[in-house]
Amino acid sequence: MPTATAELPEIPRHIAIIMDGNGRWAKERGLPRLEGHRAGAESVREVMEACIERGVEYLTLYAFSSENWSRPVTEVKALMSLLDRFLDEKAKDLDRQNVRLLAIGQLDRLPEKTRALIERIQARTAHHTAMTLVLALSYGGREEIVSAARSLATDAVAGKISASDIDGDLFASRLQTAGIPDPDLLVRTSGEMRISNFLLWQISYAEIIIVKKFWPDFRQGDLFEAVQEYQRRHRRFGAL
Repeated sequence: MPTATAELPEIPRHIAIIMDGNGRWAKERGLPRLEGHRAGAESVREVMEACIERGVEYLTLYAFSSENWSRPVTEVKALMSLLDRFLDEKAKDLDRQNVRLLAIGQLDRLPEKTRALIERIQARTAHHTAMTLVLALSYGGREEIVSAARSLATDAVAGKISASDIDGDLFASRLQTAGIPDPDLLVRTSGEMRISNFLLWQISYAEIIIVKKFWPDFRQGDLFEAVQEYQRRHRRFGAL
């Protein structure tokens, strides 16, 4: 007789992470805030590898919010420089790991050099299939929703669509994440219990896990634990 096999636990198709706590990690160690951001780059590497190993299809990282532009000019410049270095160094890794890069957010606000790097790596990795890494840069969820609403209103005024045409699917098609499945799992580090204007439309039914560790201390094992917690939950989507 054939042996019954247990059903494998579901792996989240899309994991989104709010990488919080870099500055506090550095402060606890008497280091400049930028050192916390540098240390956080290692966590990105580990989490990417963990997601690829587990078969996660999409990983979205909240790397720089639209509100972050209000930080001191020197810190913003240093963060942009660090981002450039990260992108430059990661380009070969993305090729090696067969990972596609996408970027969402108000990218026109980024320095020209940074935009050029992103465009070049997106084109270079466009056909990679192991996983899609989405970087949210100069990103704000409210701004994204307003932009989508404005786009629909413009088309309605022009007679391209009518008000009755607008539904959830059409609205989602005007978001920057069009074509990307909504996150199944949202992880936030540093213990803060906030969404911080991140993927407000897309995380409507995501499972949320708060980790007390600061982002630079977050490692593969922490990601695996978050996935295991996700697998223990029963997602109801409003049903019983």
